[in-house]
Amino acid sequence: MEQKIHQGRNVKRFREMLGIKQEALAYDLGEDWNQKKISMLEQKEIIEDNLLKQISNSLKIPVQAFQNFDEDQAVNVISNTFGDNACVGNHPTSTVNINPIEEVMKLHEEKIALYERMLKEKDEMMTRLEKLIIK
Repeated sequence: MEQKIHQGRNVKRFREMLGIKQEALAYDLGEDWNQKKISMLEQKEIIEDNLLKQISNSLKIPVQAFQNFDEDQAVNVISNTFGDNACVGNHPTSTVNINPIEEVMKLHEEKIALYERMLKEKDEMMTRLEKLIIK
């Protein structure tokens, strides 16, 4: 039996892996979005292509990741590839050297930039509100 890919669940998984809250994603998608709408979106099995592209741009994750990621398949591949008895290229003395630190750092820098942009816009809004109150 073919298992369906749940795109909304994949959006949630990747968003959580990046440590981005629903509110932050909603903010990045625009003023039509809020936390509740993101929560509903993450429950949808299929998400419209244009919206997936927006989410892809916001989270800096390829659209294909949301469309094709299957957690069970990924777990099987990882356990078969990196399990205790796994070997690379059918050579038992091979070792796997994975260094995801650069990728993680890149994602954190992008997340920090998003938060800084949100803080700057909040500060600008506070300044405008203060001016209105003074008037």
